[in-house]
Amino acid sequence: MTTEAPQWTPPRGNDVEMVEVGHYWDAVRAPTAIGERALELLGKQGGAVIADYGTMYWLIRPGSAAYWQRIRQVHVLATTTSELTYMGVPPGDRRSGPGLHWHIPVGPDRYLTDAEQLRQALLLAAVVEFGADEEDAR
Repeated sequence: MTTEAPQWTPPRGNDVEMVEVGHYWDAVRAPTAIGERALELLGKQGGAVIADYGTMYWLIRPGSAAYWQRIRQVHVLATTTSELTYMGVPPGDRRSGPGLHWHIPVGPDRYLTDAEQLRQALLLAAVVEFGADEEDAR
């Protein structure tokens, strides 16, 4: 988790907003079964998390997961030089589903998750979830 003040704030109002990934943050998407385990492993070291019907998204520093090795069912969302990527972001006060909501809202001490800590937590969570060794989970 970073302790610096966010340069970005979630949308206000009632509507989900499409936000370009890569400007303020990249995102990491994982299924809820893996995501919940990763949250336990991260504890207070995790940042903001968006949730939606069986999926969780962490916000990370742009480019910080560019060289991750593959983790089964985990995807990094980032804008590349050849392709723009957008992600739906719920209003800042939407804290429950159904639908897109903040599982852990952005706050003064909760914004970006450290990419390396998140990778380690997701890798361990995938190993537990899939009953595979570390090499199979990549």
